[in-house]
Amino acid sequence: MLKRLAIIGFGSTLIGVGINGFILPFHLINGGFFGISLLLNYLWGLKAGVMFILLNIPVYLFAYKADPFYFVNGLIGAIISGMMFEILMPLNGTIQLPIISSVIIGAVIIGIGVGVMLRFHISPGGMDLLALLIAKWSKVNVGVIIFATDTVIILTGLLLLQNARFFYSLIIVAIVGLLATIITSF
Repeated sequence: MLKRLAIIGFGSTLIGVGINGFILPFHLINGGFFGISLLLNYLWGLKAGVMFILLNIPVYLFAYKADPFYFVNGLIGAIISGMMFEILMPLNGTIQLPIISSVIIGAVIIGIGVGVMLRFHISPGGMDLLALLIAKWSKVNVGVIIFATDTVIILTGLLLLQNARFFYSLIIVAIVGLLATIITSF
């Protein structure tokens, strides 16, 4: 249990640092429920960490019935990830880099955090939990599933906010998906 909590703490911290330090300053999004939470924050000013936890509820109810092991790991992962996101919010705007550098560094940090958690069958959020369950049933790599769903979220954000900078978000999704695929392939 301590090893699992250490993995969740490590992964959640990386996700919080990557999003708050490198993605939020440019009002970009990553995928999954974090991406949807950020969209809700940008559109209506809702607290992204709180929205992230609330959006996870339906997926976790499904996971509870489908696979209790994934449910418990995912629930702890989502709560700690949401808390770390809020705790690390003061990083927003403290790191001054050009947008492409920020996108690449942030995506690598997030990708490592997500990949490490997924490697140990722990999800940092509902979409990732859903991807873990689909990967378990379909034998498709979880990183590929995450990349596909995250791309849909980014394209939705692009259409809703009509901000060309969201094309940078596609780079984030590609790097996170690639790192998750690599880390979970071993």
